Amino acid sequence: MSEKNFWAERFEAERGRLGAVAYRMLGSRAEAEDAVQEAWLRLQRAGEGIDNPAGWLTTVVGRICLDMLRARGKRREDPIDGEGEMQHADPAARADEQAALADSVGLALLVVLERLTPAERLAFVLHDMFDVPFEEIGRIVDRSPVAARQLASRARRRVQGLPETPSADYERRKGVVAAFLAASRDGDFSGLLAVLDPEVVFHADADAVRLGSLAEINGAHAVATSFKGKATAAKLARIDGALGLAVILGGQLRVVVLMELEGDRIVEIESIADPARIAAMDVVYL
Repeated sequence: MSEKNFWAERFEAERGRLGAVAYRMLGSRAEAEDAVQEAWLRLQRAGEGIDNPAGWLTTVVGRICLDMLRARGKRREDPIDGEGEMQHADPAARADEQAALADSVGLALLVVLERLTPAERLAFVLHDMFDVPFEEIGRIVDRSPVAARQLASRARRRVQGLPETPSADYERRKGVVAAFLAASRDGDFSGLLAVLDPEVVFHADADAVRLGSLAEINGAHAVATSFKGKATAAKLARIDGALGLAVILGGQLRVVVLMELEGDRIVEIESIADPARIAAMDVVYL
């Protein structure tokens, strides 16, 4: 079998699933077909060296759809007729396409998905509909698994018609993060242990490591030791809609700390100092 035929067979085996992913991402059959076709062209150019064709193709289609959604958002900056309604690549979308959408996804869901940011939509569709791990989703949207999980969680609440931050849950989480910050500043080791899950994991990106952080720390005692007496320059903040810490150094936001909670315990912490990633975040000081 020639190499071309080999990759063609692999692609055809995944075409249906890729089309479903793109369809739910974009809400348009025509755009979904364009995204899948672009993925095929990229596969032809990439050729050998792909160990996991299914995963590679899912990542590529996800990135293509993300770019298409972002471009669509830019086109909509100016008011257009029918603003707020679901848009299609073909303005004269046929009635049978509308019916197909209703059958396969549900127009109501697609309309709600249109209200999500591109990254939220991708995280929700890939994880909740296709069981793609957050590690892979994070690579597509250039964020950590923790941030990808938060994107999907926020999108899920919006799809379900719940407030983005349910008041009771928001206040509880805010209290946990505020307690962590206070304990860190005060050097309260017991206070840190009280809000950390025994198996908590800490990760830092390369820029945070250059600022003096360890790349990874495992376990509540080790994490508490690392944070004890620290965080004097940190402020409680809402980062991309989720609670965390913002570290101000020299009058500038230099580090953001994302936290993943389960119940009243922090299970994962990520320190990000990459200026480009921070610049793309919506940070509100509390």
